[in-house]
Amino acid sequence: MSKKKVLFVCIHNSARSQMAEAFLEKYTNKKITVKSAGLTPGKLNPIVVKVMNEIGIDISKKKTNSVDEFWNKNIKFDYVITVCDEANAEKCPIFPGSNVLHWGFTDPSGLDGNEKEKIKNTRLIRDEIKYKIKEWMKKESF
Repeated sequence: MSKKKVLFVCIHNSARSQMAEAFLEKYTNKKITVKSAGLTPGKLNPIVVKVMNEIGIDISKKKTNSVDEFWNKNIKFDYVITVCDEANAEKCPIFPGSNVLHWGFTDPSGLDGNEKEKIKNTRLIRDEIKYKIKEWMKKESF
C-alpha cells in the first residue's frame, strides 16, 4: 500500500502552508508524504520560522514551491488542503481525484503592528494550524 499524499496550498508558501506541512510531517512521523506550495511562491516568512523554532520545529531550510510544479508533473494527492482565504482558495488549480479541503487561516504576512505584536499573533495562527492538524488526524486516522 502506498503512502497517503497531502498537499497544503496558500498564496506564497511562506507561512501557513509551511507550518501545516511541518506539523503533519512531525505528527505522522513521516509515514505519509506531505508537501506544500504557493500560487506565487515567495520567501519564507522569518517570523514564522522563529515561532516554529520556539516549539522545536526548524523550517529554516525549507524552500518555497509553486503549486504548478506539482500540477505540471501530474502528481496525484489524496488530499489538497488550501489554507488561504476563500477568494484565493478559488484560484487553486483542480487536482482530479484529490479530496479538496479548505481551512482558512489569517496570513501572517498581512499582520499589522510592531514586531512583538506580529510574533504574538503569528503564534496564535501557528497554534490554530497545529490544533486543526491534530483534529483532522483523529478523523482521518493518520
